[in-house]
Amino acid sequence: MDFDQTEDRRMLAETLNRFLADRYDIATRNTVAYDAPWHSPDLWAQMAELGILHALADEDHGGMGGTGFDITTVFEELGRALCPEPVLGALMGLRLLSAAGAETEAVLEGTERLAVAIAEPEAPWGLDHLETRASKAGDGWALTGRKSVVYGGPSATRFLVAALEGDMLGLYEVAAGDARITPYGMVEGGGAAELFLDASPAKRLIPDARTALQDALNAGMIALCAEAVGVAERMKEMLLEHLKTRTQFGRTIGSFQALQHRTVDLVTEIEQMRSITILAADALGGPEADRKAAMAKNLIGRAGRLMSEETMQMHGGIGVTWEAAVSHYAKRIVMIDAQLGDTDYCLSQVMEGLQVA
Repeated sequence: MDFDQTEDRRMLAETLNRFLADRYDIATRNTVAYDAPWHSPDLWAQMAELGILHALADEDHGGMGGTGFDITTVFEELGRALCPEPVLGALMGLRLLSAAGAETEAVLEGTERLAVAIAEPEAPWGLDHLETRASKAGDGWALTGRKSVVYGGPSATRFLVAALEGDMLGLYEVAAGDARITPYGMVEGGGAAELFLDASPAKRLIPDARTALQDALNAGMIALCAEAVGVAERMKEMLLEHLKTRTQFGRTIGSFQALQHRTVDLVTEIEQMRSITILAADALGGPEADRKAAMAKNLIGRAGRLMSEETMQMHGGIGVTWEAAVSHYAKRIVMIDAQLGDTDYCLSQVMEGLQVA
């Protein structure tokens, strides 16, 4: 496997890095991330104009990428900037629209915003035990049920909803105006929503969508893993700067061997995070995609929590204050574990895959 980025992906990463560095410092980020609509519509439009969303779709569906490595390139830079824009919903939605052979142009241009509604209160992760139902209603369909923690839901114009007709799990499209939406901000910034459907009119995109939905979940998990790598890299940089400038007993604390050893351990953890993310990205779309995405998300969850705890402790009291940028990064890397399957859930998925094999 070639671990080096292609020239196109290197240029994409550099372009997005400069764009976010110029427009999205931590103060700006915190201003928009914690108040409705929990992102910046202006920045979203600029990112779309820059072509960032095109990197998340393949050429056959209007994009210029769409591979696992294109996804990791984008989301690692989003993680470095702690960017709360609803790119995760766009990524998963684009993969589902592509699987359905539906039009993606408006989404790629940023004029329409997608959110994917799969999770439910009693089925927070995965595709089993869903209860939202679809039924025929004239020439169309009607959906009834509740969807939970829909990422990007507060600003979405369209929802792609997983629902059952009999025993078949299908994919349906619901306009934002045809559902009751309860938006809210997440603890580490960014927006999500509860989606209430009561005979809501819908368009069926894929009758049997289990494979397409699992692919979208895999892509989302890989994106979150890459975001965590970007968050961890930035935390490492802030930690090194702190160790070089903070003094204790007349010396910089970075000169203490115990802290040096702990920092090296964190660097090793980051390399493991990056390696497992590369493995999962390479497998996306293939027969091992489910298991390797779960493997990556499990390791990322464990390493991310360690990264947060150790960085906070070595920063001391200042590290938990609102004014310290590292505190927001620490919250984000912990909460990534709760999205699309935590460490325990992902471990169970890996074990199931091994038993089947």
